Amino acid sequence: MTKQCLGTSHVPLSPAVRAGDYVFVSGQVPFDASGVVVAGGIAEQTEQAIENLKAALALADCTLGDVVKTTVWLQDARDFGGFNAVYGRHFASEPPARSTTESRLMVDIKVEIEAIAYKPQ
Repeated sequence: MTKQCLGTSHVPLSPAVRAGDYVFVSGQVPFDASGVVVAGGIAEQTEQAIENLKAALALADCTLGDVVKTTVWLQDARDFGGFNAVYGRHFASEPPARSTTESRLMVDIKVEIEAIAYKPQ
């Protein structure tokens, strides 16, 4: 099996790494294209994190439909309902396995989402 790092980042990580038929996507946060946290609450931040997830998946020619597992960190567990409503719209059919936890995040954001996708080469 070979490993292929996809994309570049201003920090020491790859946005996505392909290892055989699997694609591992680093945690995606609600930063817009200019690197600024999007304004708004959990719904807006979840929407942006998922858009960033889509962009990272695209580096490996994957879509949300290829995602088999996500891990989600919420800054505040009380945001779970708002997060879940947005997440559910994007993963409406055959949603991936998921773990969600409350955690203090590294920057002042409300959500971070990482993913594992499966797409045979």
